[in-house]
Order: sequence, then C-alpha cells, then structure tokens
Amino acid sequence: MPSFDIVSRTEIPEVDNAIQGAMREIGTRFDFKGSSSSIERTDETVLIKADDELKLKQVQELLRGYMAKRKVDVGALDFQKPEKAFGGSLRQTVNIKQGVERELAQKIVKMIKGMKAKVQVSIQGDELRVTGKKRDDLQAVISLIEDSKISQPLQFVNFRD
Repeated sequence: MPSFDIVSRTEIPEVDNAIQGAMREIGTRFDFKGSSSSIERTDETVLIKADDELKLKQVQELLRGYMAKRKVDVGALDFQKPEKAFGGSLRQTVNIKQGVERELAQKIVKMIKGMKAKVQVSIQGDELRVTGKKRDDLQAVISLIEDSKISQPLQFVNFRD
C-alpha cells in the first residue's frame, strides 16, 4: 500500500552556517562597532544578545536573512519575548522547531479526514504516516496540506508505492 510521512525537520548544520554568516556581518558592520551583540546556538535553541532594542531588531533581521539564504525556512524559528540582561542589554531566546507537535498533528489529521479521501493517518511520535490504496489520494492529501496556512514548515518524505 502506498504511504508517505509528514515531518518537520530543520537542518542544524545549515542553521549553524547562517549564524556564522550573521556573526561575520555583525563583526564588519559599522553600526555594530563596539557593541556586544552576538548569536549563539546550543542544541535546539539560539540565543541572541544585543545592547538595545534597535540592535536586537537588526540582529533578528540579519538572522532571518541568512536563514533564508541558506534555505532554512524562517517559520521553523520561534522567537520568544526579549528579556533584560546585565548592563541594560537584551537577551532573546529563539527555539528551533523540530518535529510535528501533537496539537498540529491532530489539526492535520482532522483536515485530512474532512476531505473524505480514502486514506488512513496515524500519529507516530513527532511525525505522521499517511497510507492509502491509490497514489492519487496521497497526492491530493499533499496538495491539501501545502495549500493550508500552516506556519510550521512541513516536509513529505518516504513516499512508497
């Protein structure tokens, strides 16, 4: 029976490359001269440090731009609320979304069941498996999900006949 998986994966090496590129630009730009702005990644979180609100916004834009250049979907970044740090500077945590969360998975299952296609959907941890008898039904499910306005980037992998 044909099947495919719906996953949400962010390539961490590409995120690292984007961060390194943004840090290089922060080091060479005149408006960041003498500032302690930085971006660093630990596991699946990115920490942005900036001197003030304006520099924080500029660092965010740099990070978004370099992520787009490296073909990392910016929707995978979850920007938290900035918090005050030592010396009047600001610190912001950015979570990198990996995997399909339970609520989003249930929403996708409900969408697929609503289209009345002859497919079965099962939630397997942080991914979904869609199986059906006809390849056309599976392709209809893929186009439905692509057309829906889901903010988290999704990939369709492991398509088998």
